[in-house]
Amino acid sequence: MRRLSILLILVFMLGIFSSGIAAADTLNLSIPLPLTGSQAKFGEMEKKSYEIAAEEINAKGGIKGKKVVLEFEDSQGKPEISRSIAEKLIDVKKQPFIIGDYSSSCSKAIAAVAEERKTPYLVVTGAADDITQQNYKYVFRMNPSSAYYSSGLMSFLSEVVKPKTVAILYESSDFGTSGAKDMENQAAKTGMKVLVNEKYEKGAVDFKPVLSKLKATRPDVIYMVSYVMDAALLMKQIKELRIDAKLFAGGAAGFAIPEFIDNAKDAAEYVVTSTLWSSQVTYPGAKEYAEKYKKMNGDYPSYHGAEAYSALYILKDTLERAKSWSSEDIRTAMKATDMVTAFGPIKFEDKDGYQNQNFMDTLVLQVMNGVHQTIWPKKYATTKYNYPIPKWRDRK
Repeated sequence: MRRLSILLILVFMLGIFSSGIAAADTLNLSIPLPLTGSQAKFGEMEKKSYEIAAEEINAKGGIKGKKVVLEFEDSQGKPEISRSIAEKLIDVKKQPFIIGDYSSSCSKAIAAVAEERKTPYLVVTGAADDITQQNYKYVFRMNPSSAYYSSGLMSFLSEVVKPKTVAILYESSDFGTSGAKDMENQAAKTGMKVLVNEKYEKGAVDFKPVLSKLKATRPDVIYMVSYVMDAALLMKQIKELRIDAKLFAGGAAGFAIPEFIDNAKDAAEYVVTSTLWSSQVTYPGAKEYAEKYKKMNGDYPSYHGAEAYSALYILKDTLERAKSWSSEDIRTAMKATDMVTAFGPIKFEDKDGYQNQNFMDTLVLQVMNGVHQTIWPKKYATTKYNYPIPKWRDRK
């Protein structure tokens, strides 16, 4: 009877353990991403990048001997769905940490749940400043906040372009609003006069009224914070209206991915954009990841893919250092992270009003002959920038 009782207890315990995150030989990880809807391009890029990282990690023995098994939950880019997914992962699946999702609004929804339930959350791409300005203990962000996206671009503007005026166009999302506010602040610091500061609803089909207003002000720089389809349409309509400027600049996101060039065609030429990463950087493993992704998918990934790929390695490093896989021990280990990934250096700091925020250099890309090239800072540049850019009438 005693043996039977012990056997039943062992079977019961094994059932609980196997149904959770860590079965005997696997580490089951669910990741929220927008796999349908307007942000699906980014979600698919990140999904493929997570899968590349998992395959590599498993080929080298997994995480503490456990094979990483990934599942993906479709948030559809909707914060309310992201929140529901986070609640399910923590309350039902008993996952002691969360990584993922794409947009700032979805990341913000997950962050609130994670903090409320004292579960570590690694923000991978959400960039709105206030995600890591809430005095949260359990929310960590590997990507720079949007306020730091333009640091490399501002250096390029001050040293090369030296503009006196700027026009700002931005979409009405957390990311767009935050990026526009940062440019407004940077303009004030550097003495640039903001001639136009216009918000638009994402997915707009006609930017000509606001562009006509902008054209009359003749700004030196036109700075835009948009996702990919809006970014491409803005530049196509700028070309149609023959609006000239010293420089057309994007605040990363839609301007920094190959689809921008595919959709904007020749209107994309000479456009510069902030970016957090390039397939040309020399971080350990970056080139190998970029080439592997291109071989599988036909084009190089943007920084969003590199973030997702590196996020799994951050998790691996954290779990291998953690005393246990409890949420508290994982949080303690993540706070002590100090490593260099294919995306760049990762160290979670508390400074400048941020908590658990990673800070790093940002880059500038320029479209040259239909391809993004890294042009700034000089120490990371793969080719010299094209400036001054030709007026529309002088282009072939």
